[in-house]
Amino acid sequence: MRKTRIFLVVLWMAGAAATAQLSRREITNTTTPEQDSKANSDSVPDVYAINGQFERIVVLRFKYQTDLLAGLNKMVKEQKIRNAVILAGAGSLRGYHIHSVSNRTFPSKNIFVKDPTAPADLVSMNGYVMDGRVHAHVSLAYDDKALGGHLEPGTEVFTFAIVTLGVFRDGIDLSKLDDKNYR
Repeated sequence: MRKTRIFLVVLWMAGAAATAQLSRREITNTTTPEQDSKANSDSVPDVYAINGQFERIVVLRFKYQTDLLAGLNKMVKEQKIRNAVILAGAGSLRGYHIHSVSNRTFPSKNIFVKDPTAPADLVSMNGYVMDGRVHAHVSLAYDDKALGGHLEPGTEVFTFAIVTLGVFRDGIDLSKLDDKNYR
């Protein structure tokens, strides 16, 4: 009986240590009180289209222990990519760091979730490169769970990851796509 108790205590401690890496924090993204409280403008359309054509398709492969976001940023610079669509992403991860919106009114709030020790599959990736700035979203799966959000630094590749970018020809302006104040 004593050996069983000791075993259970050790097992509990190991489980506690394994989950101790998971962290969550919420951050409020205020701009200015005027910006956060402003109403939608009639001069900003409810929806608008940007038409363009791809100049080329770039397929990126990331190796073991590469930070996914840092690697994306590096290749965007090296490949001289100004504007692009992240068409796909797949692979496996050694750990992750993402954030997602956690409220419905301004100022916006984000919940950051990080677990550098939790392996996961990169099920999909999409997003944009806007004027050289990467805005990537990921969907991850592990155990019997799935989660997703904005890709953050600290998401490390396990076996490999592949990301495909559709690079726009010059002359396209994507600068307002993720501007929360353009409303």
